[in-house]
Amino acid sequence: MLNLQTYITEILILVFILITFLQSGIDKITDWKGNTGWLKEHFSKTFLAGQVPLMVGTILILEVITGILAVVGIFQLITTGELLFALYTCILAAITLLMLLFGQRVAKDYVGAFTICGYFIVVIFGVYILS
Repeated sequence: MLNLQTYITEILILVFILITFLQSGIDKITDWKGNTGWLKEHFSKTFLAGQVPLMVGTILILEVITGILAVVGIFQLITTGELLFALYTCILAAITLLMLLFGQRVAKDYVGAFTICGYFIVVIFGVYILS
C-alpha cells in the first residue's frame, strides 16, 4: 500500500494512458473499416493518402503495446516501486502522440492537432517525473 501512496501521480498518469490508448486501439480493431474509411478521406489531399491502412495499423500496434506497458508499469509501481516500465510507457505514448500530431498537421486539421497537445502534456509530465 505504501507504493500506491508513494507513486499515486505516476499511477494515475499510467491509468490515463491505459484508458486512452487501449480504448483507441480496441476501437481501431472493432471498427477497422470505419476508421480507415474516415482517415482515407481525412488524408485524401496529402502525400499520405495512399498510406492510410499502413498508418492505422502502425498506430494500432503502438497503442496496444502502450496500453499493455501501462498495465505492467502500474503493476510494477504498486508491487515493487520499479519505474522502468512506467517510463517506457510514457516515452512510447509520447512518440505515438507525436506521430498522430504529425498526421493532423499534414492533414491541416489544426483543431485535431491542438487536441493532441492536451494528451501530450500529461504524457510528457509522466516522462519528466519518471526520469
